[in-house]
Amino acid sequence: MTFRVRTRTRAAAALALSGVLLTGCAASGGGHGSHTSGSGTRYAAPDGGGRSAGQGEDGGTGRTAPPADHLSTFALDVDTASYGFARRTIRSGRLPEPRTVRPEEFVNSFRQDYRRPEGNGFSVTVDGARTSADGWSLMRIGLTTRAPAPDAVRKPAALTFVVDISGSMAEPGRLDLVRTSLELMTERLRDDDSIALVTFSDTAKTRIPMTRLGGHREHLHEVVSGLRPARSTNVEAGVTRGYDEAVKGLREGATNRVVVLSDGLANSGDTSADGILERVAAAREDKGITLFGVGVGSDYGDALMEALADRGDGHTTYVSDTDRARQVFCEDLPAQIDLRARDAKAQVAFDPQTVESFRLIGYENRRVADEDFRDDAVDGGEVGPGHSVTALYAVRTRPGAAGHVATATVRWLDPATRAPHEESASVEAAALTGRAWTEADARFQVTAVAAYFASALRGRAGGWEPVPGALPLDRLAEQASGAAEVTQDADVRGLADTVRQASRLTG
Repeated sequence: MTFRVRTRTRAAAALALSGVLLTGCAASGGGHGSHTSGSGTRYAAPDGGGRSAGQGEDGGTGRTAPPADHLSTFALDVDTASYGFARRTIRSGRLPEPRTVRPEEFVNSFRQDYRRPEGNGFSVTVDGARTSADGWSLMRIGLTTRAPAPDAVRKPAALTFVVDISGSMAEPGRLDLVRTSLELMTERLRDDDSIALVTFSDTAKTRIPMTRLGGHREHLHEVVSGLRPARSTNVEAGVTRGYDEAVKGLREGATNRVVVLSDGLANSGDTSADGILERVAAAREDKGITLFGVGVGSDYGDALMEALADRGDGHTTYVSDTDRARQVFCEDLPAQIDLRARDAKAQVAFDPQTVESFRLIGYENRRVADEDFRDDAVDGGEVGPGHSVTALYAVRTRPGAAGHVATATVRWLDPATRAPHEESASVEAAALTGRAWTEADARFQVTAVAAYFASALRGRAGGWEPVPGALPLDRLAEQASGAAEVTQDADVRGLADTVRQASRLTG
């Protein structure tokens, strides 16, 4: 079956990578393998993909724009909650609901080794491999920023924690895990960081107004250890009160974040993300306060938490145990405290002479209208130092195709000056059709396994079409195990185990 993506909806999704740098914790990052095309007509993004601020209209490439239906545009995304929740659900002996499975969040849950740029922008990697489906290949786009210097001094953080203490949080692995997470974070924050603590059940209450942490750690520990589950879940009250406290305690020159820790099971007040965030629009848009969602619980309100993060210029993750909490608060968030890029978007221009059809795998909630790629008033993603974003496409090349296949361009604004910049890389047909994905490098295999696994869990729910060339789950588990042996990556071993468990459940 042929797929054609036309990413021309007007809904531009926003992503803001938020978090806090915890003293003594570290972040990780990746490598490169982009291809440039040889002879033949070249197609770039409109106005000449690869153009940085100050270049000519075609960026010096001499390339022309492809037809509109050979463009694909999306805002960068690093949410991972969907994979974390699916893994927790499968471990409990159930398959996740198809609607909670977002393939891009599976793909972005694993480290890649892309080449890092020397400056403060992005490196762009484009590579691929063929599938077993006739004419279909997988094309991977990797975007990554430079890691922070070892001796870099971060700016202070002003964090407002909004903690769900409703009755549903009484289950083991919910409020107890939230308390553990807050304890981990508190011990690693600096004295010049500020925190506020808001709790909510049927109503919201400020437990600690914005306070410099120095000299107040013991009080925070006492308040956190005393948190107990109460009544219904009014997320609206909690988020509204949280933003109120964040605005009152806003610190210029600091990282200002609202961090929501919840199972997302709203059952009172306004239960829609749009309705909730309409009440705090000014804080989000005028004050630059972003939202970070941490999900917990075996029965998790994934849709609400994901929508809150999307519309709150933030992102989400899912915490299922103490090890994952430590990773989130000591490894993942530190890499996202400072910004390398604002409003980052990607656009891929496919060459109609070599490409018959293509499909972006996932990113349904991150699509941006093609004509909005260079409209800097349209939100994109905010990306911190040392972070990587991966997008995977299924691409069907024309029979006998050779030469240029696609050019991927990332556009972002400088965090300080808001000057626009772009970086591009291209890929040739030989890079997509020359090797099978099962024979590609180990990190590419991990990307493919994650995408195929998500595709299998989605089934055909909501009109989803499986990724071409899928393998049975037991064979996907074998591929993941092989990649784990090569990479010696515990997360990849976990992926192999999860796929194997899902295979048994589908029996």
